Order: sequence, then C-alpha cells, then structure tokens
Amino acid sequence: MVVMPSKLQKGLPRRTGSLCPECLKVIPATLYIGDGALKMKKTCKEHGEFDEVCWSDAEMYLKAENWAFDGVGLQNPQIVDAKVCPYECGLCNLHYSATSLCNIDLTNRCNLKCPICFANANAAGYVFEPTFEQIVYEFAVLRAQRPIPVAAIQFAGGEPTIYPQFPEIVKAAKDMGFPQVQVATNGIRLATEDGFLDKVAEAGLNTIYLQFDGLREENYIKARGRPLLDIKLKVIERVRERKGKNLPTPTICFVPTMVNSFNDDQAGEILNYAIKNRDVVKGVNFQPVSLTGRIPEEDRRKLRYTLSDLAYDLEEQTGYLTRDDWYPVPFVSPISELVSVLTDIAKPSFTSHPACGLASYLFLESGKDPVPITRFIDVEGLMEDLWLLAQDTKDKKIKFTSKLKALQLLKRHFKPEEAPEGMGLAKMLKILNRMFTKGDKAGAAEFSWSTMYVGGMHFQDNYNYDIERVKRCVIHYATPDGKVIPFCAYNTGPNFREEIEKKFAVPIEEWRGRHA
Repeated sequence: MVVMPSKLQKGLPRRTGSLCPECLKVIPATLYIGDGALKMKKTCKEHGEFDEVCWSDAEMYLKAENWAFDGVGLQNPQIVDAKVCPYECGLCNLHYSATSLCNIDLTNRCNLKCPICFANANAAGYVFEPTFEQIVYEFAVLRAQRPIPVAAIQFAGGEPTIYPQFPEIVKAAKDMGFPQVQVATNGIRLATEDGFLDKVAEAGLNTIYLQFDGLREENYIKARGRPLLDIKLKVIERVRERKGKNLPTPTICFVPTMVNSFNDDQAGEILNYAIKNRDVVKGVNFQPVSLTGRIPEEDRRKLRYTLSDLAYDLEEQTGYLTRDDWYPVPFVSPISELVSVLTDIAKPSFTSHPACGLASYLFLESGKDPVPITRFIDVEGLMEDLWLLAQDTKDKKIKFTSKLKALQLLKRHFKPEEAPEGMGLAKMLKILNRMFTKGDKAGAAEFSWSTMYVGGMHFQDNYNYDIERVKRCVIHYATPDGKVIPFCAYNTGPNFREEIEKKFAVPIEEWRGRHA
C-alpha cells in the first residue's frame, strides 16, 4: 500500500550514479570494499579520479542494506516526465519515496555566523524571506501530496525563530493539519526572550530540534563563532519550567554536527547528557558533517566522519549501545505498511536509502543503565514477520484476525528474561494494540515516553554523492514556487538552494531600507 520491496541493487562491488565534485556532471561511480570500508571511486574525464570513504565499516553497511525498502512514489508528482536525477527536481516521477519530513526555510537571516552551516546565510549578500502567504501556499502543496499527505514539517533557515511572524506561522501549520511541527534552531531566542517559548508552545510547536555540539564551550567557539553552551542549557531549563506547570510543551531533540578530530570523542557525553535530561529531551540525532567546497583528499580523510564511526564511538564511550543495536531508517517500514493495511489509510513511511541514516531506541529506567530495545525484542524476526503479515492482509476484507496476529507476533519475539523491569509483555501489547487498531500516535507517544531515540543522519556532499540515495530521500525542502526538493539536491549537488533563494531574494541593502 505504501511500501514495496526495494529495487536497489545490492552487494559490493556495484555501479551507481554520482557527480563530479568539480563540474557537477553526472558520472558513473563504483561502490566497493577497500581496507574494510565502503568506498566510492569515480572518474571525471576533465577533473580526474576521486576516491572517498562512505562508511568506515563495510560490514555495517551491508547489514543495513539488507533492510532496504522502497516507497510507492507520488501519485501527483510536480514533475511528471523527468529523465535525469538529480537535475529535474520537483518532486518528480523518478522519486521513490514520499516526504517523511519537509523543511521550510523561513529566512536566510541568522544571529550566528557558523562556518559549517548549509545555508551560509550571512555570506549570501541578499535576504531570502518568503511572505506569510507564500509559506501557507507551501503548506497546501505538502498537504496535497498523495498518497500520503505530509505529516511533519520543520522550520529551518537561517535561524527560523527570527522570522517576524514565527508564532503565527506555527499556528498556521497546525491549522493546516500537520500533526508534527518542529523548528531547527540555535536556541538563542528561546533562551533569551522571556515569553517566546510560551508563544510558540501555545501556537502548537511540537519539537525543538536544538543545535547541540557538545558540553564543551570550545566546540561552540570554533564551530559557531561564540560561546553558546549557556544558551543551550537555558533552553532546557525553560522547557522544563513550562512543562512543570502542566502546560503543553514542545520536547527537545539534540542535533550535534559530528566532525572527526573535533567532537567525535564527545558522542557518548552528549547522549548521556540527553538521558540525564530525559524529562524534556526525547532524542539525539547525530549528523556527520557534510564537506562543502574544494577539499584535498588528505584533508577530507582527516575530517570525514561516517555513520559507522558514530556507532563505534558510542559503543566505546557508553558501554551500553553497541554497533549491533543500530538499524537503518527503512527498517521500520513493515510497521508503516501493516498499519496502513489494517486501517485502510496510507501512513507515513520511512523508505530512505539504507545508507542515509541509522537509529536505535534505548529503554530508560531510573538508576540503571539504558537498555537498547534490541536486547529484549528480536527486532529482525519481528520485522520479517510483520512484513509477511502485511502482504497476507492486503486483499482481505475482514482484518481483525490480522490485528490479533500482529500482537501474537510481538509475543513470539519478546524476550521477557532480557527485558528491563517495568517493560513487561502486557505493557508492550497495550502500546502495540493502540498503534495497530487506532493507527494514531497514542501508542507511539507512550512508547516514546519511556525511551530515548538515538539516530544518525549523514547528508551527502559532492564527494560521496550517490544518486540512488537522492531518489529515495525522505527529507525534503518546500519552496515558494510549489516545488519539493530532496535534501541532498537542495543543499549539495545541483544546490537548488542557491537558485531558489536568488529567485525570491531581495538585495540586502534594499531589505535593510524596508526594515529600517
């Protein structure tokens, strides 16, 4: 209904499509194993050969690849006759996946000057700041996507919270029917402006996607240009204070940008701090750095940080989360498919390329080490059986027995002797029953309440660019002209960001004159 077996060619070595990092022409590339790593080799007739590490552990990648699923694409793509990916974005007929999360840039203005920022806002020389009406139009485009209306949006930038009508645009998004509304922010306005958190919380903001590069001030001085640790801690304090009043309050997800030899030794420290603050922090989404500009190969190797590096570092630095506890984002696709089949409503699916991201869930119990959910549920066996059940249920008119079978499958794959105290089968059955029968977030909310999401999302750069990943991207950008563009085509590769911003931009001096 929303998920299908993947058409991705598997195994190594194999051929794929990529880009020349210099001229950005589409060129063939070979993915292969070298020195135990997954590498990409490609040659441009004009600019020569490039050899790049994509995953430091090829075996981890091959495990992830086993869990590839494709989406069914869009019934109403904006571009219906595209021939070449990634240069005809819109979304197009070549795209496999629906939008799981859509970014909407509210402005390219920012109150920081970060050298590692995708938007590079202060260097642009112009202001890109869509009108309220243009943004609402973007909402309408996303909600009209079929077969699955977009459910989750994230305001980005620049620094989105400095958009003049930020609380109002949050409310407009909720009024348009988005269940999940979040903001990617440095936290400055939330921390320093009294009452601002209250305004956005009352408008309906669900999640604060908080830039969080560690607990050491030197990280922020080097990467962000100024001390910011107190700002991050103040955001946590304000969220906790509001939640303590039993008021609707957004949760926090830490978003650390990870760079080799910069903060790779602090991954465990960041995760442990999130767990310490689990009353308000519900997830950590690590982002290995995307290398922009022309960088010599030797320097790239020094900076490059991959998803398998993250898994190894967290295993070494925490002791409770091992490399075997990670699975690729599409791993949970059988759940999306089964819930869609059982409810007869197309549900959001996460059918990204298996190389795009990894995730795990930790069960948290006060005073004890976190326990990955993989320890007390045979997750591979469960997903295999749920997928088979979904296929068996598709053509059935009466589906009640399939709902019962789904709960029985959980019982089969649940390992009570390994489960932490408080996570018994009855509780898990209750949670899954609500998810399978109602298809809403009630079950998921209870599940998230007692867990910590840990993820890694490695956005591409022009050196490790794999067009098969772009075709399956689930994190997109909406634009004022009604297009929806994959993340790794918007920020790298064709870099549609620059084209879109210039199309709708105002020269910076003109903008200043208007807002004097």
